[in-house]
Amino acid sequence: MSRIPRAQEHLKTGFTAEAVTAARYRAFAAHAERDGRPHLAAHWRRLAEEKDRLAVTQLEAAGQVRGAGADLGVAIAEERYENEVLYPKMEREVDGDTAGVFAAVVAAQREHFDRLLALRDRFTAAGGDVEPPGADRK
Repeated sequence: MSRIPRAQEHLKTGFTAEAVTAARYRAFAAHAERDGRPHLAAHWRRLAEEKDRLAVTQLEAAGQVRGAGADLGVAIAEERYENEVLYPKMEREVDGDTAGVFAAVVAAQREHFDRLLALRDRFTAAGGDVEPPGADRK
């Protein structure tokens, strides 16, 4: 028996389904672009955006979006887990090309973790909002 209420379980399941489908549709869009089908790609991207909205609606309904400081803390904890446990374990358990995929993911994950730490520091120092990405590049 689950330790979380059924409504929370269903919201989590729905969120996951919509988020995964949105990512899949973005991959379909990228493939369509590479195949020279920009209009088909645009349809896939639009559907992905709609799926993202459905995912966010369910995440918010589940109380998983709490505000800047709390959300940064959750994101940092998730990235730390992915960096230190999840992806390294998967990389160790596979061979060849798949291990290479996970190695590349781990490298990107480390960058995401560092960016989240820097964002938390900037947010804390600013005492409010922060500059958008790329605003400090001239």
